[in-house]
Amino acid sequence: MSMPMVHARAVRKSFGQLEVLKGIDLTVERGEVVVILGPSGSGKSTFLRCVNHLETIEGGAIHVDGELIGFRDSGGRVHHLGDRDITRQRREIGMVFQQFNLFPHFTVVQNIMEAPVGVRRESRAKARARALALLERVGLADKTNSYPRQLSGGQQQRVAIARALAMEPKLMLFDEPTSALDPELVGEVLATMKGLANDGLTMIVVTHEVGFAREVADRVVFMDGGVIVESGPPAEVLDNPQNPRTRAFLSKVL
Repeated sequence: MSMPMVHARAVRKSFGQLEVLKGIDLTVERGEVVVILGPSGSGKSTFLRCVNHLETIEGGAIHVDGELIGFRDSGGRVHHLGDRDITRQRREIGMVFQQFNLFPHFTVVQNIMEAPVGVRRESRAKARARALALLERVGLADKTNSYPRQLSGGQQQRVAIARALAMEPKLMLFDEPTSALDPELVGEVLATMKGLANDGLTMIVVTHEVGFAREVADRVVFMDGGVIVESGPPAEVLDNPQNPRTRAFLSKVL
């Protein structure tokens, strides 16, 4: 049996007196697409941010590809990693946010090249070649020299996906990537994500797009109140939910 890509055990996170994650256990296998559904405030996005240590967990542990995230275990004592090691870990984990966060003064291809050149010290020629290939992959080969302001929201989000892929991550995290888009632009971003799933990329996707979950996910996880309420294949969770909280949520979004 190969090691899972993500193994989260008893993960806890609080903001002040508010406990947002109350002991999350989740394993994601290599090449698996896991979609996390749930109401606002259920802890979905917080969990995703903990996976690449944008938030520091206060209990439990998260391993990505066998490596403890954000900490090191020294003889049973856990210590926080330094900034350099955390940055190294994050290079392996791509993340796409609700907002596109593109550099407005850079062209599309410059946005994609920035991290490989600046962080990994790749040659500009190598970074540009990969950027052009990624733009082809996300259907934006004709937008190489455009600026973000010249693109639609859906196009900007596809550039953001290409930018994350430019670091050749082993894991991709998507935090409600279509929630800031006009409805008519959602499909093009979901189609790009579906293509990545078909290519075998390991993905955790927080979204309200139930249709995407049904079509693309290997597993659907429903979270509420900081816990995983239900988990299983899409057909089981979406069509025959066992928990009343899952049924109530799906009755409102379907």
